[in-house]
Amino acid sequence: METLERIQPNRQVTTFILMVILSQANPAPIRYSVLEETESGSFIAHLTKDLGLEIGELKARSARVVCDDDKQRLLLDRQTGDLLLREKLDREDICGSDEPCVLHFQVFLETPVQFFEGELLIQDINDHSPVFPNREMLLKIPENSQPGTVFPLKLAQDLDVGSNGLQKYTINANSHFHVLTRNHSDGKKYPDLVQDKVLDREEQSEFSLTLMALDGGSPPRSGTSMVRILIMDVNDNAPEFVHTPYEVQVLENSPLDSLILTVLARDVDAGNFGTVSYSLFQASEEIKQTFSINEVTGEIRLTKKLDFEQTKSYHVETEATDGGGLSGKGTVVIEVVDVNDNAPELTISSLISSIPENAPETVVSIFRIRDRDSGDNGKMICSIPDNLPFILKPTFKNFYTLVTDSPLDRESQAEYIITITVTDMGTPRLKTEHNITVLVSDVNDNAPAFTQTSYTLVSATDTDADANAQVTYSLLPPRPARALASLVSINPDNGHLFALTSLDYEALRAFEFHVGATDRGSPALSSQALVRVLVADANDNAPFVLYPLQNASAPCTELVPRAAEPGYLVTKVVAVDGDAGQNAWLSYQLLKATEPGLFGVWAHNGEVRTARLLSERDAPKQRLVVLVKDNGEPPLSASVTLHVLLVDGFSQPYLPAPEAEAAAAAPADPLTVYLVVALASVSSGGAASAGRCPVAEGHFPGHLVDVSGTGTLSQSYQYEVCLTGDHRTGEFKFLKPIFPNLLVQDNEREIKERIICFLLT
Repeated sequence: METLERIQPNRQVTTFILMVILSQANPAPIRYSVLEETESGSFIAHLTKDLGLEIGELKARSARVVCDDDKQRLLLDRQTGDLLLREKLDREDICGSDEPCVLHFQVFLETPVQFFEGELLIQDINDHSPVFPNREMLLKIPENSQPGTVFPLKLAQDLDVGSNGLQKYTINANSHFHVLTRNHSDGKKYPDLVQDKVLDREEQSEFSLTLMALDGGSPPRSGTSMVRILIMDVNDNAPEFVHTPYEVQVLENSPLDSLILTVLARDVDAGNFGTVSYSLFQASEEIKQTFSINEVTGEIRLTKKLDFEQTKSYHVETEATDGGGLSGKGTVVIEVVDVNDNAPELTISSLISSIPENAPETVVSIFRIRDRDSGDNGKMICSIPDNLPFILKPTFKNFYTLVTDSPLDRESQAEYIITITVTDMGTPRLKTEHNITVLVSDVNDNAPAFTQTSYTLVSATDTDADANAQVTYSLLPPRPARALASLVSINPDNGHLFALTSLDYEALRAFEFHVGATDRGSPALSSQALVRVLVADANDNAPFVLYPLQNASAPCTELVPRAAEPGYLVTKVVAVDGDAGQNAWLSYQLLKATEPGLFGVWAHNGEVRTARLLSERDAPKQRLVVLVKDNGEPPLSASVTLHVLLVDGFSQPYLPAPEAEAAAAAPADPLTVYLVVALASVSSGGAASAGRCPVAEGHFPGHLVDVSGTGTLSQSYQYEVCLTGDHRTGEFKFLKPIFPNLLVQDNEREIKERIICFLLT
């Protein structure tokens, strides 16, 4: 093998290094040469030395060689650094007639990424002989043809190039003709037969000559064809094409049998000598397969699909021949117009499928894009979605590097599907998409975390994976210390909490403690959360009537003047419920009455009012039974009996209830005495307010009772409740209106509102 001479005088191998992002590529590639048909495995060059690398660096940095035509024709021995042939190279198969024949390749290394561009010149050897398209050519020459007339002959084809290609033509010695070798502008060599003397058909009507084509190899190769010349009677005008050359543009996606153009030749002779027929002249096999010509009309049609990327133009030689054998030559230049019929291509050269989380900028993939179209049809745009933590960096020519834009967090997203889109600029635009899946591997960088700071149920999650995410739960010692272990326990595997004893809402409405969660990582990480347990209320308390007092030795009797208007407030049933929420919502209804329709009870506040005007026929003593019911499920209830006395005025003597008459004979207990004293005090004092009782220790602490219209009292009735602490002689609870300016219908009503007593049992 030999290395091509460099532009520099010292003939050193030119190298370049492309550092991703930070450096630019040296435009001068490394160049080598090799003879075609050299055996596979043959040595080309020592890349380690030529690239200025250390021994073993090619292997350490995963060096590889990629050819531009995507065929692995070269082999890199990473151990020795030698560049070798993977297979025999056929120059004619790779480059056809192009000269020089250069195989472009790239050498790229990883960690860090570097690119080196290389060129391998494939030198031609003389392995092909010139070949004529036909073993015999027929040439008709009129007998009046003059010496010096030139007759073009069909050329021979030699697949070799340069000095190994076709160099000249010869013909066997004769007295009438010799051959000239004519160099065409397209680089081909054509044989021209030159007439040396006057022809006489009567003397000799036919000649058979051997045409030989010679190449410049050593030794030279040759090919021959027989030229048969017929001497024709006089036809003194040859056909001539109206235009030459013809030029036409054809879209590469034109359908088969499309009309390319119509050629036209005229012959001024008459009769058979003026009749013209058309044919392709000296057409190669490719032209014969691609085009056809109608010998009568001169129409040239497409017989094979065009491909701009393979052949950009055709030079078609045509021949018009008259009936006398004379012919004229014409040229048709067919230019193939590119259409956007090739989608961009994407080839992955390097790919990393898994990246540790929190890693700095990391190269995910190196890939190359290509579009086989030309112009705008071959220009490309490469992109990825904007909402991903990755970016694309142009690296070298059409190579791109996909890198992370920022450290990844597996707990936020453990997998990314990156769609690389390559779009060309043609019309219509074509695109290619390629998906790359990147997995984010876990690092134990997260402690178990409770999803909230306090709980009614416990659940912790660890955003790590595998053993790093396995959580164990435990109860933390309470501060200050208390018997937490007698109330709850926790399942260490799933955090489920269990009550160890029955809970009473009225005794213990809530309690709290801390729960710890520890993972099994190394080192182990932990976290804790506050758990607050709320005891849900059950409807286990029936309503309790505060007023009127039941089971008293001297029950209270309500006085109602007979002159009262409908809606007159007789009294107010006051009740409470030891439960909470809707279990404590109370409603009232009139269960029984001495005279139905005379009184009514408001459902939400317990107010007892007259429903109509009172008459003389109404009994003076009325007995009402009021039902108090809560809103629990099932509902609980209590009932209270009211005694109402209809009077003409409060000056009328007090009529005791039947129960009171029966109790008159018995000694008055302390409660009766207190009631009499209170009534007497109020009667003498008129509207004087009762004194506030001191709050004593007991079951009901002193407070303002107000349920805002949904419980026992409406917004207009607020009472201060206070208790005595002596349970031996009976306990009193006094309720005094807080708002003194209530509307009262008369002095008697004010007296009733100010003196309300009841006994707590």
